[in-house]
Amino acid sequence: MAAQEPTKVVVLGSGGVGKSAITVQFVQGIFVEKYDPTIEDSYRKLVEVDGDQFMLEILDTAGTEQFTAMRDLYMKNGQGFVLAYSIIAQSTFNDIPDLREQILRVKDVEKVPMVLVGNKCDLADQRVITTDQGEALASKFSCKFLEVSAKTKVNVEQIFYDLVRQIKIAYPKKAPPKAGGKGRGGSCQLF
Repeated sequence: MAAQEPTKVVVLGSGGVGKSAITVQFVQGIFVEKYDPTIEDSYRKLVEVDGDQFMLEILDTAGTEQFTAMRDLYMKNGQGFVLAYSIIAQSTFNDIPDLREQILRVKDVEKVPMVLVGNKCDLADQRVITTDQGEALASKFSCKFLEVSAKTKVNVEQIFYDLVRQIKIAYPKKAPPKAGGKGRGGSCQLF
């Protein structure tokens, strides 16, 4: 059997929102405590979603402005996108609509598989972005919304599983043959 093309997922958001912490927690099961600005890291993980196997290639991107020129390339090649902000930093939430617009412009589409992620829900006592605000923005974008904690692992896996379900719908030819069994229906009727 021919090797399956990797499913390309791009994690985007402002600096310091926890993109690397989310990615490393998902791929390696560890929490990265100290903040070390990322230029670009790529990770691979084989996942099974609804009976199908997917080799995820996850690109953890730079959140700092000096690397925005590289973003167009990530966006062009990405099949699914995680847009992350920190629930304790208003500016990171404010940056999300521009990121989404840039993705749609680069890909020249009106909609892409996407999950809006409010990270650091373990710091609820410092919260400045409400769950309702996150849900409202996701509703405006017609995308899935999750509040997560890279530190405590809350909803981290769910981000990538939801994204894979959306990618399966958006790119049906990429889906491998069923491995048997029925998948959960109706989990991603966003497209």
